[in-house]
Amino acid sequence: MSQTMTLQQFLEENGKDRIEAIAGYIGNYIREEAQAVLHNNQERLLKAYNEAGDAAYGTYLNLLFLPIHKQFKKMGFRLDPHLPGNFDISREWGNEEQTEQQRWMWSTVYSSNGTALGTLVTIVYHDHSQFRIPRLPQIIALSEIGKVDVVAALSLRSPEFEEALEFTLEYERYLQSQQVQEAP
Repeated sequence: MSQTMTLQQFLEENGKDRIEAIAGYIGNYIREEAQAVLHNNQERLLKAYNEAGDAAYGTYLNLLFLPIHKQFKKMGFRLDPHLPGNFDISREWGNEEQTEQQRWMWSTVYSSNGTALGTLVTIVYHDHSQFRIPRLPQIIALSEIGKVDVVAALSLRSPEFEEALEFTLEYERYLQSQQVQEAP
């Protein structure tokens, strides 16, 4: 991690709204490190994509956010769930060719005393036709916490988010459509 400032230093300098400052720190980190993580793990990620498809994006995100998780732990912060967020309640949409998809996931940030500071939303841009990150991940800070409030806030920000189904519902509909196609 090449950032000259630690999360703690960044918060001390920019800590008026802690969740906004945390999101700013992570955004800076992504801009500095995301391409290096892709480059340094290219073979591993391509192999993961060839063997497991889109799960390779999860591998990429785990590699990308590992240094952030270490800094959170060092400061006593807790993320629920870990970045980038809960895949099961995430929402995805994109173009018809599925080469410019985006998935929105989120995590609640808790301080060392257990107080919820807010929510970090991770937007992951990806391609379903090959392993490719069309744009760097983005981070949005929300003061809202809890699924209902986060979904409402994100729905106000994005009509596409509001219209998209959460993954578990989307997958359930997909499985139902497969059963219909297989029925005699």
